[in-house]
Amino acid sequence: MSSKSLSTGPTSGLDTLERSIVDHVFRLQPGYAVFLGLHEYDGKVPDFSRAGTEEWTSGAEGLLHKLRALPPAEATPQRQLDRTLLELLLEGPLFDIKVSHDLERNPMSYVGSVSLTAYMVRNYAPAMDRAAAMTRTLDAIPKLLADGRRRLSATVPEPFVTLSLAMGSGLPTHFEEGESFVAANAPSEASAFRKAREGADLAVREFMAFLDAELKPKATPDFALGAERFQRLLYVREGITTPTAEILSKGWNDLHRNQARLEKIAQPANPSGTAAEQVSKLLSSLYLQHSSAEQLIPDAQKIVAETRAFVEANGIATIPPPDSCRVEETPSYGRALSTASMNPPGPFDQGDSEGIYYVTPVDPSWPKERQEEWLRSLNLPMLRNVTIHEVYPGHYLQFLHFRASTGSLARKVYFSPSFTEGWAHYCEQLAIEVGWQNGSVEAEAAELHDALLRDCRLIASIMLHTQGWRVDQATQLFREKAHFEQLPAEREAIRGTFNPEYFCYTLGKLAILEAREKLLDRRFAGSLKAFHDRLLSFGAPPVGVLTTLLES
Repeated sequence: MSSKSLSTGPTSGLDTLERSIVDHVFRLQPGYAVFLGLHEYDGKVPDFSRAGTEEWTSGAEGLLHKLRALPPAEATPQRQLDRTLLELLLEGPLFDIKVSHDLERNPMSYVGSVSLTAYMVRNYAPAMDRAAAMTRTLDAIPKLLADGRRRLSATVPEPFVTLSLAMGSGLPTHFEEGESFVAANAPSEASAFRKAREGADLAVREFMAFLDAELKPKATPDFALGAERFQRLLYVREGITTPTAEILSKGWNDLHRNQARLEKIAQPANPSGTAAEQVSKLLSSLYLQHSSAEQLIPDAQKIVAETRAFVEANGIATIPPPDSCRVEETPSYGRALSTASMNPPGPFDQGDSEGIYYVTPVDPSWPKERQEEWLRSLNLPMLRNVTIHEVYPGHYLQFLHFRASTGSLARKVYFSPSFTEGWAHYCEQLAIEVGWQNGSVEAEAAELHDALLRDCRLIASIMLHTQGWRVDQATQLFREKAHFEQLPAEREAIRGTFNPEYFCYTLGKLAILEAREKLLDRRFAGSLKAFHDRLLSFGAPPVGVLTTLLES
């Protein structure tokens, strides 16, 4: 796709600067541009050398200075808001480079910058073009990982090393699948890809050996951002200035609300038991309602159709045409970190609007007990709730609106995790409010179980990074409040050390609920569909500006 797809027809200083800022951000984050559907960035990886990021940082600070120097009177109120988005687009990566020092302390910055997925799963261009982009990506990997080896500190947080080793170990399989794709779809590119893969495989092995031999023995347990940097993170990601303590209080309140509701609906099934016994019995009853290994994907496809019909029948939101979502097994390289996920079309993609809903199947090599455990965890009530989150009216529907939006360039490229995950999580609660599954106890129990998990993520994030919590304290939170067993509770706690932004689910949901309570009747005459359509028309804005957007 030509870079003309970014053009807004400059008519003012802000219009011209807007394009310059977006171009500059994508120089550092080309994978983000590809995700949005801007395929002139295909095959590019970021320059994470010290000289490269110093040059980028200098350019970003210069653009910020120009942006802040623009006369306020030059922009309409809508464009004033776009100025905030552009500022955050620059402030976010500047925070990562200069404040949290990700490139010195987090090896995931390097192994996580490598992906061939977009080129294999979306038919946006001839296979030969996509295969060539994959080859260019592999050709760039040796320099990327060599820069990481030179730049990473001698002492990095231990959880960061552990997960980087796990992520890196999956890259050779990922490259192998890429080679199979090229051989089947663009055989004339196969030789070049194979040669590039040899260099990439060697670079990955060397990087993994470096992590294991040099960084792992010296790894530190210290991972916390600290209160000041955490507060700054909330602003640069979401435009939020609310004190962290207030956000924590809201998280605890939501947890207590969800906990009380789960205990209430669990009580009738076991009147003589304790609250904990009642909840345990109710959740255990869900685990028995699961698909067979063979039926898991077909059942998920049926549920997609059910959720779509539910959205239409209840007037939850407009479904922009054309829409189509197919269910596939999660690719093997993604199964270790994903139960289910959505691969949506980007807002700039000119190809089809089809969504790909990935569900992780049973591995036939697993012991029978583990296979059964996996199917129990993806029981039908839970799978329905996950599908609401991932497809209708969650992620896929939101991305259909994102594609259809006609907002400014800043709004088309700004991607807030808290809005995106918050909307999908809000949809789970919304479905229960509107009568999903005729108000069944099982459906609400599944929704509440996931809500408690997301509440615990927000609480654990803040406590781990601002209040000195250890991983074992966060693990106990997930065990007691989210009803997790020891191993998954520990994994959730560890995730909070390297991904403090997993607060995004509850943070975004609460922001949407607060905006709905404030404005639904006053601005939208009580119409949920009108409220949701307006909300989705903004793309994926930072949740700190939601009320301002809805009132404009």
